[in-house]
Amino acid sequence: MPLGAHKAAMMGSAGVSDADVVLLSTQTASNVTNIAFLNLDFFTSTYKEYIVKWYNVNPVYADGNTLYCTFTTDSNGSAANYNQSFITNTMFQADHNEANDSPTLAYNTARDLARVKSSFALCEAIGNHADECGSGEIHVINPASTTYAKIVWGRGISYNGTDHAATDHLFAGYVGETDSGIDNINGMNFAMWDGGNLDGKFKLWGVK
Repeated sequence: MPLGAHKAAMMGSAGVSDADVVLLSTQTASNVTNIAFLNLDFFTSTYKEYIVKWYNVNPVYADGNTLYCTFTTDSNGSAANYNQSFITNTMFQADHNEANDSPTLAYNTARDLARVKSSFALCEAIGNHADECGSGEIHVINPASTTYAKIVWGRGISYNGTDHAATDHLFAGYVGETDSGIDNINGMNFAMWDGGNLDGKFKLWGVK
């Protein structure tokens, strides 16, 4: 049914501060090394859930590349201090190619992390040809909390450049543990696993 006048309140809109879902930032990547939501007073107790969505992300150089996310708990949001939180996660994925001869559904043990300071894989094997890309979203629960580890989950879908397949990734885990206990998350950074630049659009949403 049409949302009409309730659309902004339900789905969020830039500048609509009393909406339940608020668009906080939009960044467009054009042949850049990374996209960061960093030290912008976003990750506060105002919102209990934060969602980052990426649209048509395309690796500029390496074909079949993987989009990943790192977190910082630095009070100043320093990019130099990413990967300082421990991550525990899980991922499984489905693949189906254009030739219709090798569909798979598998638990991706290569992306397992068990209390490791590392990067969170989001969307694998993204092709870098003109018609290939990856899109998806990541949810982070209550990043300002210093009591609980931050539950993270999401989904990434890619046009796989290796064998012309649709690849669907479902991932989940938690982050926020540090050597001294539980800390708040103050920033997120997105880049390609195998290096190289990227194109695409990223949006950060806050959910009250």
